[in-house]
Amino acid sequence: MHLEDYAVGDKAELGSHLFTAEDIIRFASRYDPQPFHLSEEGGRAGPFGRLAASGWHTCAVWMRLLLGFQARLAKERTAAGLPVGRVGPSPGFSNLSWKRPVYAGDRITYFTEVLETRPSASRPGWGVLRARNSAVNQDGVEVLEFTSVVLVERRPD
Repeated sequence: MHLEDYAVGDKAELGSHLFTAEDIIRFASRYDPQPFHLSEEGGRAGPFGRLAASGWHTCAVWMRLLLGFQARLAKERTAAGLPVGRVGPSPGFSNLSWKRPVYAGDRITYFTEVLETRPSASRPGWGVLRARNSAVNQDGVEVLEFTSVVLVERRPD
């Protein structure tokens, strides 16, 4: 989609992911090797009382699901004969909060909601999209929240 196709308040469900003990340990072994992410025993001795996913793992899953969502949307738009705008780089994110631990067996569902769109002051043909991103567990409890910013192509004149 192009920047002009987004409206403040638009909310999309990106998808869900089941966090297994094996996935949690595999991710932590490579990227966040703290004892409470590496084993049930380490989890019991740690601050969460049991094995918990790295917060970065929950963010990495958000990114994977966002990219899949964007690819599905582009495919649908192409099939309908609609134009597909490019998504550019992100200048960053803010307000990251890991609100609750994610445990083995939790199914986490991810969302994104448009907060703001505006033309880029420095990049002609591009705009800035700011979004609130969140994730909830199977009980509806929010476990992750952050605000993202990304450059999005504007519709050609």
